[in-house]
Amino acid sequence: MPPKPAPITHRINETALALLDQHPEGLRWVDLNRMIEAADAGFHPKTVNGCVWKLCERFPDKVYKPEKGVFRLVKYRV
Repeated sequence: MPPKPAPITHRINETALALLDQHPEGLRWVDLNRMIEAADAGFHPKTVNGCVWKLCERFPDKVYKPEKGVFRLVKYRV
């Protein structure tokens, strides 16, 4: 029996964290959404939006918002 694929929200969160790691300066909400959607056409835009909206809530030890609408990894905090 083949292994079950990771849930969509898990894959979206992994993609978001990987993109934020590639952009130490942080990403604006709209840019992060577009990049995640471009990474996998199978991601539904509303699901992407919901996952990005809750990034800071779900990963407070990894993601923070230095200003409104911008997401950045904690490891790049100045």
